[in-house]
Amino acid sequence: MPGDFEKAMVRVENASKTFVMHLQGGTRLPAVAHARFTAVRGECLVLAGPSGIGKSSLLKMIYGNYRCDSGAIHVHHQGRYIDVAQASARMILRLRLETVGYVSQFLRVMPRVSAFDVVCASAKAQGMNDALARTETAELLDRLHLPKRLWNLPPATFSGGEQQRINIARGFISDHPVLLLDEPTASLDAANCAVVVELIAEKKRAGVAMIGVFHDHEMREKIADRVIDVSQFSAREENCG
Repeated sequence: MPGDFEKAMVRVENASKTFVMHLQGGTRLPAVAHARFTAVRGECLVLAGPSGIGKSSLLKMIYGNYRCDSGAIHVHHQGRYIDVAQASARMILRLRLETVGYVSQFLRVMPRVSAFDVVCASAKAQGMNDALARTETAELLDRLHLPKRLWNLPPATFSGGEQQRINIARGFISDHPVLLLDEPTASLDAANCAVVVELIAEKKRAGVAMIGVFHDHEMREKIADRVIDVSQFSAREENCG
């Protein structure tokens, strides 16, 4: 298995997932079969492969949004490994609060909450005091070139690229030791992509284990320490063979 198994922050061990389409007569749609890899501290592991091969599904399995049909996903949490595939809903919430952060392609926030407060709340949820959280929020929003006139507005009114900068700020302001990145730069311009490259480098130096999906080849070349071809875990390919 690639990576250092004993020191890994995330250990994906023969994890498989099939979706059941209940509104289509119980049709089974295979997604991932026998996925097996690790992610260690201070690296950015990139999941690669064609669209629809299961990259985002794997991230959601690690985050606990999707349950594994079989196998295990062990996340190092507070000195011990927790199997996300078997964890209770309460433990999944603890993992998300204390250990596993997530930056998705889509911003889902409470209506009418300002962009500034969305990011600030992420910092305070992990115990950062209000003054420091506000300072770091301002610095990060400024660094991501979000105009100050937008800071006190709800993100629902923003463009796609502006919303994604809020997603990135909310994910990177936290101190999670594991960070999942699902196409975080998909709607960003070159200047903000460069900022994300810097943020990822800073997380590496802090010892964070990152697992990401980046379709942009140039971006992948800049940030990836290792690349895993998810095609080898494709249940669809296995089904066809």
